[in-house]
Amino acid sequence: MIQSVIASKEVTRHILKAFGLHASKRLGQNFLIDADIVHGIVDAADICPGDRVLEIGPGIGTLTQGLAEAGAEVTAVELDKKLPAVLAKTLEGYDKVRVVQGDILKIDIQTVMGPGSFKVVANLPYYITTPILMSLLEQRLPITRLVTMVQKEVAERMTAVPGTKAYGALSVAVQYYAAPRIVLDVPPQSFIPAPEVDSVVIVCDVREKPAVEVKDGQLFFRIVRAAFGQRRKTFNNALKTMGLEKETIGHILLKAGIDGQRRGETLSLAEFAAVADAVGQ
Repeated sequence: MIQSVIASKEVTRHILKAFGLHASKRLGQNFLIDADIVHGIVDAADICPGDRVLEIGPGIGTLTQGLAEAGAEVTAVELDKKLPAVLAKTLEGYDKVRVVQGDILKIDIQTVMGPGSFKVVANLPYYITTPILMSLLEQRLPITRLVTMVQKEVAERMTAVPGTKAYGALSVAVQYYAAPRIVLDVPPQSFIPAPEVDSVVIVCDVREKPAVEVKDGQLFFRIVRAAFGQRRKTFNNALKTMGLEKETIGHILLKAGIDGQRRGETLSLAEFAAVADAVGQ
């Protein structure tokens, strides 16, 4: 069992050298070496002894160790086939940590986690952040809180409000399922190798019910995608891309109380919901 905290440059380099490991560009690996950031993530997850946590991408166990020290029961899903053997050594002695080798986008998470609610904590590869986040939220799993390290630009899109440059389909989708907030800035030097972008930790408190009530969720998101498909189009013209006739669009917008000359990026979730229900009728 490694006595030192893994989240340091010296210990991380020792582990990488001992196991002949290198950060995989293909898998978007960057190893966290800042103990303060680990503590910040664990605090943001509000871990209490006995909390069930799904960790995505444990790497060499840096964040896993912090979660285990706080008393969490951790199920860590790792894509890299070389790392479970490494984790068996770096996390030796932590009997409430279970490592599952597999692709988080392909495994049956509910079966892996079993019954009951759980939290998700992850230092996600940036190239696949959005697909993983949306997969977790769209499955309506019993997740209470999702805490993840993401590229700062992505976090700003997730938390953006209507009428701002960052507001888009991702903003609407995340906020439909959860209440997101940025809690921690993470500089590039917190990793080896240092990424070329700034990172943040974002907390998403998952809603028991979606932020707005809609009769047809799929239709709601079709309209959202149409609205942001070509940002410079008026909302009126965006709806035409869905194959709706001009007269029909006029009736829809009148019923929803929306000015069709507005751009999609100015509409709130409630306004998108009103349009979706009007289209549905």
